[in-house]
Amino acid sequence: MPLTLELSTSDLAGTRLAVSPLSETVSGLQALAGCWGRSRQRGWTRWAAAELAGRPLDLVWTWPLLVTGRSSWPQFLLPAPARAACTIDEALAAMCRTTPGQVRRSLRGVFGEELPASARALADDPAAGLRAIAAELRQAHDRLIAPHWPRLRAVLDADIAYRAKQWADGGARRLFTALHPALSWHDGRLALDGDRRPSPGRPAGGLVLSPVVLGPPWVMVKLHTTTQTTIRYPARGSGALWTAAEPRPAEPAVRLLGRRRAELLESLRSPATTTGLAEVLHVSPSAVSQHLRVLRDSGLVAGRRSGRTVFYRTTEQGLRLLDP
Repeated sequence: MPLTLELSTSDLAGTRLAVSPLSETVSGLQALAGCWGRSRQRGWTRWAAAELAGRPLDLVWTWPLLVTGRSSWPQFLLPAPARAACTIDEALAAMCRTTPGQVRRSLRGVFGEELPASARALADDPAAGLRAIAAELRQAHDRLIAPHWPRLRAVLDADIAYRAKQWADGGARRLFTALHPALSWHDGRLALDGDRRPSPGRPAGGLVLSPVVLGPPWVMVKLHTTTQTTIRYPARGSGALWTAAEPRPAEPAVRLLGRRRAELLESLRSPATTTGLAEVLHVSPSAVSQHLRVLRDSGLVAGRRSGRTVFYRTTEQGLRLLDP
């Protein structure tokens, strides 16, 4: 039987969408360790490996907990985002609030009663161990995630905007089933095919749906342990994020649009802002805006506003031009 969550009306009312820089940090470290097999984000993993080659990270507490060689890892390392877009410091502070009892139960759930040395040290002094892990994860974030956070955040925010529209247009059924082909929704039950863990019944306090760029191409469900049940799923458009850094549009698009506009169209397979595009293509934001206006008027790109920011993305018509 697949893992099944039974959602009441109050659970649906408490369900929300959120992004987390800590989620990308944790997923990035696991991607570097090969936990997902061949990474979808090889451009980032190659960059990160080169970044760490001369000056490795010291992850003596964190690495043995995230890269366990087992089917699970201690979920208290990744608390549910407390709001739609929490900061790395907020996420790490939430992790440090994990109680000693929760830490020890989670460690036993992953490693059994005979804890390895790294987990045993954490179990002996959870407060000090969590502070050390938080410091290591903050360093990993600053080195590996922060330099790319504007681009990552653009993809994550665009995904959240898209999911919110799905929710508004088609309710819970459309929202949940559009997250991933492995998810299905029927009679108030959300099922994840391929996950054989015992079904916990109802989640506590609703669900947190959180897109991830650097994670695997499958859904990850963090059951209620220390915070809310969280469903982490592949962010829409993340597969093209790193290839878009070096756009190589097809020659027919170049001949029709000119190289710069064709490069913009290719880059926007993954959503981006005017500023982000200017950085990728090494041109001024005003020049990008002029090209975008032409592409938008031609129906080749579309913009979606999220707060004060507009994210642009290639339309289906634009993709047909790129992939004739």
